[in-house]
Amino acid sequence: MKGSILIIATWNVNSIKVRLERLLDWLDRTSPDVVCLQEIKTITSGFPQEELAAAGYESVAWGQKTYNGVALLSRTPMSDVLRGFTGKGEEDQARLISARINGVRVISAYMPNGAGEPDRFAYKLEWMAMLLRHLREHASPDEPVALCGDYNIAPFDDDVCSLEMFGDTPHVQPETRAALAEFQQWGLSDVFRPHHPEGKVFSWWDYRMLGFPKNHGMRIDHIYATQSLASMCTEAHVDRNERKGTKPSDHAPVVAAFDWRV
Repeated sequence: MKGSILIIATWNVNSIKVRLERLLDWLDRTSPDVVCLQEIKTITSGFPQEELAAAGYESVAWGQKTYNGVALLSRTPMSDVLRGFTGKGEEDQARLISARINGVRVISAYMPNGAGEPDRFAYKLEWMAMLLRHLREHASPDEPVALCGDYNIAPFDDDVCSLEMFGDTPHVQPETRAALAEFQQWGLSDVFRPHHPEGKVFSWWDYRMLGFPKNHGMRIDHIYATQSLASMCTEAHVDRNERKGTKPSDHAPVVAAFDWRV
């Protein structure tokens, strides 16, 4: 931590092997305290812990071959690491990891996309319901909790560039937004939106059809926090530069700063 400021970032890197050099460069330039990664797309033993340790970050991961996978990076020690809903990483899809860092329960989540066959949309809603139950069992809204990750949900209409373009996607459906509202009712709030009430700030852009140059994007990557932490958020932004250049992820990092004292 830099004095009393805690900087938390979330980034769907879309393959840690492809994006490792970019990640290391970004960590060196920006020095966030905590980073939540999604879609690392490697087995747990293949996660580059040594390279990240050399960059000053302790790391924990839960991965699987080719798909999904989540990780946490921290400049300070982590404790009470939980993988998946049981804490032991027993599910088929590696989508959830959490740890206690600087007095905060930090969660990196990769929520299902829900596109395609109807059973995929049903699984998205089922997975979100399981996550909410997990929060109720393992956390409290009275404690500092940060739920970070690729939610694959755009909470507001102005979190997509165009409803004509994205209105039929699972990201904006009433069912997914209602499921997200249940997390807010439990005690989480979006720390990014108060700093950008005008909307039209995106975190994902399609690789195809000049999606990024045309700003045809969506805000689907989020940092939600319980009140004790959210009330301390002093700044939040999307690092658009990481969507530029050579071999970018289709997502950019979302970064939030908190005036946080342990």
